[in-house]
Amino acid sequence: MKNFDIAVLGGGPGGYVAAIRAAQLGFSTAVIDKDNLGGICLNWGCIPTKSLLKNAEVFDIIKNHSSEFGIKCEGVSIDFQSVIKRSRDISDRITKNVEMLIKKNKIDRFRGFGKLKSKTEIEITENGKPPYTISAKKIIISTGARPRTIPQIPVDRKRIITSTEAMILQEPPKELVVIGGGAIGIEFAFFYNIFGTKVTVVEMLENILPVEDKEVSQTLEKIFKKKGIEILTKSSVEKAEVKGDKVLLKIQSESKTKEIFADVVLNSIGVVGNIENIGLEQLGIVTEKNHIKVDKRTYRTNIENIYAVGDVIGPPWLAHVASAEGINCVEGIKGIDIQPINYDSIPGCTYCLPQVASIGLTEDKARQAGYELKIGKFPFMASGKAFAVGERDGFVKLIFDAKYGELLGAHIIGAEATELIAELGMVKSLEGTGHSILKTIHAHPTLSESIMEAAANAYGEAIHI
Repeated sequence: MKNFDIAVLGGGPGGYVAAIRAAQLGFSTAVIDKDNLGGICLNWGCIPTKSLLKNAEVFDIIKNHSSEFGIKCEGVSIDFQSVIKRSRDISDRITKNVEMLIKKNKIDRFRGFGKLKSKTEIEITENGKPPYTISAKKIIISTGARPRTIPQIPVDRKRIITSTEAMILQEPPKELVVIGGGAIGIEFAFFYNIFGTKVTVVEMLENILPVEDKEVSQTLEKIFKKKGIEILTKSSVEKAEVKGDKVLLKIQSESKTKEIFADVVLNSIGVVGNIENIGLEQLGIVTEKNHIKVDKRTYRTNIENIYAVGDVIGPPWLAHVASAEGINCVEGIKGIDIQPINYDSIPGCTYCLPQVASIGLTEDKARQAGYELKIGKFPFMASGKAFAVGERDGFVKLIFDAKYGELLGAHIIGAEATELIAELGMVKSLEGTGHSILKTIHAHPTLSESIMEAAANAYGEAIHI
């Protein structure tokens, strides 16, 4: 039996990052995963989906906007299987890079299904081989999450699919219904709409992207409708049933019920933690609502030497959160005085077109919290750089505490929103104020000037609106 200081069960963004940091800190380390390292994020999520979305963006520019740039493109066509292949190739390259990092850091990599056998032992099963056991003083569980399913929407992975199958369809369906208007659903709605699919999004709550600021969600909905995407909010799917080569959906919209048919239905209603069959029950590790319960400072479970990080411990289900948790977890084990993660300041990004990104409180939540607010907005329509690059949809919206000037929330819909949000994340982590933003000279012409202008607008000092 091999013995380690730390064994990490699961090799996603929480697990492999925790393993690398542990090795950097001098721990003998093992990582166990039955699949390629990188988890859902690198294999079936973050990275390969962004490849698909970039393909859609390029096609949209060539097909619908090239004449705006004085470029004539005739007879443009799509090799959809090559679009999918590019995404898979990128995923393969990225996961191989992670394997190299594991090797570089002298981490023992075990490929197989890991299960807790005791508080210090993990049993590993590989296909066709007898199980074997490794031991570790500390164990970190990072087994991730999977798409949530419900009985009335029976996923068959052919007609009723999850995000995994949505990434490898061999051709765009003629009609697609997306159940769930969160980030994953909205990204696939955008992707397939660009490639000619008639898309309908069904969202139970009042707005698509319901966690975002209401103005942002409503703006994106208007833009999507102009693209031909049908949006059904305050609606739920009561039943989805495969009928030959179609899917029949019964949709409840407030007091009305209607039936629609689609070639493919994408079930995108959230995720649940992978807590089954990994030995939690036998050890008495406490779980709650399909995730492992931990102390969110140390990430320790109720068993003193067993920890958990990432999607398996519940929301927010984001790769960058999992990585941060993994680092904090092993640094805490080492005895480093760590800064706890502020879960109220996690950037969230949706990579449709236009992009959406945010951090901190929405306007509604800030008001509910009792703050008196100063709010600044700047439309990309007034940005010289946005005008030059042909990306004029959207705006920057900043929310400040009127009393102290502290940035409470930042919301961007528009070109490169997912990149621009990093500046506001830094401001928020440093407890920056509106004046610290507007007095920071931003390069011209850049999209980031819109952040400075939005801050200036909150204080009546904006120049270009």
